[in-house]
Amino acid sequence: MNKTILISAVIIAAVAVGYFWWRGAQAPGELDQFAGCLGEKGAVFYGAFWCPHCQNQKKMFGRSQKLLPYVECSTADGRGQLAACTEKKIEGYPTWEFADGTRMTGEIPLRTLAEKTGCELNKK
Repeated sequence: MNKTILISAVIIAAVAVGYFWWRGAQAPGELDQFAGCLGEKGAVFYGAFWCPHCQNQKKMFGRSQKLLPYVECSTADGRGQLAACTEKKIEGYPTWEFADGTRMTGEIPLRTLAEKTGCELNKK
């Protein structure tokens, strides 16, 4: 009987932890408005899943990275480039392209992205 109670307690605890983790993942990010504004202003972030600098750029946005105007350039095997990026002549990652046609490569500070796009950088 004690074993059944222990197993039940572990299951209940696991479900509770899972629920709170899921709920936290659904919460709005601190930079949701900023990330959304970048796309509205015509900025596009080209990257590759295997690129450490792209991962760092996304981490700057925290949970708000889901709202970034991101285009994945890499093929699933990581050995090629998808047509959308080849056509745009994307040569390195990350690359940010702006509405005026200019580009910036590398990890771009949030303040620089704000200045380039006119988006307000407000952290809650």
